[in-house]
Amino acid sequence: MSEMSFEEELVSLVPDLRAFGKSLTRDNARADDLVQDSMVKALSNQDKFQPGTSMRAWMFTILRNTFYSMKRKQKWEVEDVDGAYQDSLSQKPAQDGVMDLADFRRAFDTLPSDQREALMLVGAAGMTYEEAAEICDCAVGTVKSRVNRARGRLTDLLHLNDDEHGRTEGTTLAAMIEAST
Repeated sequence: MSEMSFEEELVSLVPDLRAFGKSLTRDNARADDLVQDSMVKALSNQDKFQPGTSMRAWMFTILRNTFYSMKRKQKWEVEDVDGAYQDSLSQKPAQDGVMDLADFRRAFDTLPSDQREALMLVGAAGMTYEEAAEICDCAVGTVKSRVNRARGRLTDLLHLNDDEHGRTEGTTLAAMIEAST
């Protein structure tokens, strides 16, 4: 009877390694992945195996260490199946924002004071047209007209498309106006 080669002995241990992997992971697919990773490590470190020692013990040690290494890594990993977490971490380059803000400041400063005032009250401060009209001491329709003209002028000056009007609304506008004053 001839002696088994390193690879043959390794392959003969797969069922036992799989059972041990399943006892650690409690999941067939993860156990298979664990066994595969362990086999790859064993093959790439074949020169470190000492002939005459127990390959079974060596492989079980590799599998166990691989499992606990993966567990330590998982503590720091966040499951993000749909990419929502990753998307929340992305950030637009700061230089674009600085340039956009500078462009906005120049464009905003070219607006007539009544349009700037109306846009600040309605767009930045979030007031209703009625509240802005009361503050400006004019008709609601006048405030609506001023805001509309201001937004239109900013859209033209900043070369925005109709679908890019978000820069001149709500919180974004408030931040831009606050920074420009």
